[in-house]
Amino acid sequence: MEYLDIVDASGVPTGRIVSREEAHRCGVLHRTAHVWVIRQEKERTEVLLQKRSEEKDSFPGMYDTSSAGHIPAGEEALPSALRELSEELGIRADPEDLDDAGTFRIRYEKIFHGRPFRDNEVTQVYVYRKPIDIEKLSLQASEVSEVRWFDLEAVWSEIQSGDRHRFCVPTEGLQILRTWLAVKARISESRRRIIQ
Repeated sequence: MEYLDIVDASGVPTGRIVSREEAHRCGVLHRTAHVWVIRQEKERTEVLLQKRSEEKDSFPGMYDTSSAGHIPAGEEALPSALRELSEELGIRADPEDLDDAGTFRIRYEKIFHGRPFRDNEVTQVYVYRKPIDIEKLSLQASEVSEVRWFDLEAVWSEIQSGDRHRFCVPTEGLQILRTWLAVKARISESRRRIIQ
């Protein structure tokens, strides 16, 4: 059984733990780590999305964040993110390969497989930018059925339109990625001007 730290609204562990099942049955606040795998294609940013296994307890068969998972009790976000990236996609990354992009809250309640699912999370977001060949990834079949590159702004537009047939990516998480990219672009432009 998987156990998670119960956390406060800032994501700080309270010293109490809860099973993953109980956390989602009762909506107990816990932590997750998300990793966005991105690449630049000409002038566009593309994001790698995983298609969730049909067996998943939430959003089966939908495209989601590149890699994501619960942070086990007693563990920190970065090691958890690195482990999930390796387990779900087969990407072996070092701590310095992940850029910290920020945190956000997830809170919703839905019915999946005929049962209520209550999600209440503080999520740490990371970005991975190293080149990868998706044909060589080793996908965790119990979690991921396939991966695909998508144009970031096309995904953003589709979820903003309210169309949630293909994507279950959290809007706030995608906005953190977009903001992080905008800041990186401004820094790069400032450096370019200084060099000139």
